[in-house]
Amino acid sequence: MSFRLNIPKAEAYRLYLLGMGFAAFAMTLAYTVHLVYQVKQVGLNPLQLVLIGATLELTALLTEIPTGVVADVYSRRLSIIVGFLFLGFSLILEGSFPVFEALLLGQVFAGLGYTFLSGATTAWIVDEIGLERAGKAFLRGAQVEQVFAFCGIFVSVALASVSLQLAIVCGGVLLVALAAFLALFMPETGFQRRPASDRESWRMFLSTFRGGFALVRARQILLLITVAAIIHGAFSEGFDRLWISHLLENFSLPPLGQFDEIMWFGIISAVSMPLTLAATELLRRRLDMTDGPQIAYTLIGVYALLIVSVLLFILADIFALALLGLWLTGAARAIRNPLMEAWINQHTESGVRATVLSIQGQADALGQIAGGPLVGAVGLLSSVRVAISLSALLLLPILPVFRGAVKVTRRSEQDPD
Repeated sequence: MSFRLNIPKAEAYRLYLLGMGFAAFAMTLAYTVHLVYQVKQVGLNPLQLVLIGATLELTALLTEIPTGVVADVYSRRLSIIVGFLFLGFSLILEGSFPVFEALLLGQVFAGLGYTFLSGATTAWIVDEIGLERAGKAFLRGAQVEQVFAFCGIFVSVALASVSLQLAIVCGGVLLVALAAFLALFMPETGFQRRPASDRESWRMFLSTFRGGFALVRARQILLLITVAAIIHGAFSEGFDRLWISHLLENFSLPPLGQFDEIMWFGIISAVSMPLTLAATELLRRRLDMTDGPQIAYTLIGVYALLIVSVLLFILADIFALALLGLWLTGAARAIRNPLMEAWINQHTESGVRATVLSIQGQADALGQIAGGPLVGAVGLLSSVRVAISLSALLLLPILPVFRGAVKVTRRSEQDPD
């Protein structure tokens, strides 16, 4: 005889926004100072920093598809809950033990967490509220994330002024608490779980994976989006791991009191939030999130801005110009995510949606594994400035890829058969 709590479930759209916001707050609490912790307290060099990221991405590469299939075959809700649990545990582990080996192990758990979340969250909200409302929900969710993350910055700086480890561990604890909350209140009404006999068969898991992979292969637009994900991953790993090292090595941060470096990184994160919020609001008002070619053209502009802003950040000798480049880079990357989610969802069906999104996540991880160590080695042998410049150049091929995607979409609209 089983005992089940009869707890009323929350409305899906509001819970989606609340969950996105709370997760952003918890992760900002930890990640505002995470790289500072790795560089200053653990003492990692550029190659070690990138190897930390490569461990995360290798885990994602190996587990992205199986976790996506779990979300499509068994439960999006369960996948999301497990994802937050793994992410929370990874931060608690890394913050508790400031040594390279603990950080490596933590990245394994983080990689598992991200892959359980990748695709599942998007697929869940699309199933619950429908594809028509989902595009706007992605943009609104990105805005809510920015607001909660903005608040998280100040709490992170306050905790980090006591201990860098404290901020990271507290972020992990909050993610575990979020997983517990979702286990109690998260609905799942739009998803049709496979029959028990099918769920217990690995044949069904493999069948779902093959269905998602076949869809990507059959639709040229999804293949091009996958190539774009690989290129983006090759850029992002080096930049994400080395930008703080660039600021610490090449600039004297203006004094702000007793906690100069921590406060500056809090300010950097805080100023980027209103920029991102304004940009996503402009897109929400002006952009038709059901128009694939319009989304593609917007992404071309976003990536052109991203390349220019990264080069400005890395080539500027004046601290204020470097900050401007960094803030524009953050805004462009935040805009990119909901656009890509909406675009991919237009070309997938519910039965394999999480799997297709996981394939995109795996492509991103493959790009990071290929590009990250190369950029890290360049940073170790030459300089961090040269390494990040290389990261920006790795983005250039993405522009013709999106241009090709527009042409493919136009042809499909003219000849639907």
